[in-house]
Amino acid sequence: MADQGTYVEQGKAFDRDMNYVPDRITLGARRPEHGPVEGELWPVEPGRYRLVAAKACPWANRSIIVRSLLGLEDVISLGLPGPTHDARSWTFDLDPGGRDPVLGIERLQEAYLKRFPDYPRGITVPAMVEESTGLLVTNDFPWITHDLFHEWREHHRADAPDLWPVDLREEMEVVMKRVFTEVNNGVYRCGFAGSQEAYDAAYDRLFTALDWLEERLGTRRYLMGAAITEADVRLFTTLARFDPVYHGHFKCNRQKLTELPNLWGYARDLFQTPGFGDTIDFEQIKQHYYVVHRDINPSGIVPDGPDPAVWLEPHGRG
Repeated sequence: MADQGTYVEQGKAFDRDMNYVPDRITLGARRPEHGPVEGELWPVEPGRYRLVAAKACPWANRSIIVRSLLGLEDVISLGLPGPTHDARSWTFDLDPGGRDPVLGIERLQEAYLKRFPDYPRGITVPAMVEESTGLLVTNDFPWITHDLFHEWREHHRADAPDLWPVDLREEMEVVMKRVFTEVNNGVYRCGFAGSQEAYDAAYDRLFTALDWLEERLGTRRYLMGAAITEADVRLFTTLARFDPVYHGHFKCNRQKLTELPNLWGYARDLFQTPGFGDTIDFEQIKQHYYVVHRDINPSGIVPDGPDPAVWLEPHGRG
């Protein structure tokens, strides 16, 4: 998702397009218990689908983390586009010959257009693609990770975490909504503000939410308590990019993450948890934002810092 077609509109506040292909993958292609069903339903089937998710993108990074936490690596294959893209599409420039080794395509756009020849929107990650046909299934990122948990349970690792605990789900939905609107999307609202007024309002909203999270994490190890949930996955991918990208590139500079004690300890705690930090590639993250966003960074120069070694320092959250 993120930055395919994202740019500054002079005089305007940033407004994310949240229209995605609404298909979902469910057990037996049944109607799911949660959420809308506006598109087609596809059946859960090991080996049928390929998750295309760039490590550079925070929205795609979520799906990589959830796939790893649930132990679905041998059930759903993973395609990794490179960190930069042009106006047309994410590309597989990290793979030999510049082609995805399973789908055989150079651009993710090919899977979109094969399914929808006149697809009118940006080519976004994450995307689920059917391996045998090369057809896009869905790019509806919030439901992709939701359904990896709820619909693929028969294929989870035996010790997989309960990312959507029933007794916390109602509160968790409220927390995740605020995290999305004010933090995940809030940094973009700052970075792509088209006026001083829009930026000032976005900046205030972002740091109000970060102050709320700093206080919340002073009384619990994770967002919902003692165990990791989907809410933590959703917050983590923004925190991982905060100091390398959002603090400077997006002008979210009241404080660095490293200057917010509870959030910084929490972020390191997650980073050092298997399935989180091993999905983070800081060089790809920086290349993506600083090279692709030429309207914000015309020179395309990628900063050398910060030093990623700080993520391995003791977090003291146990």
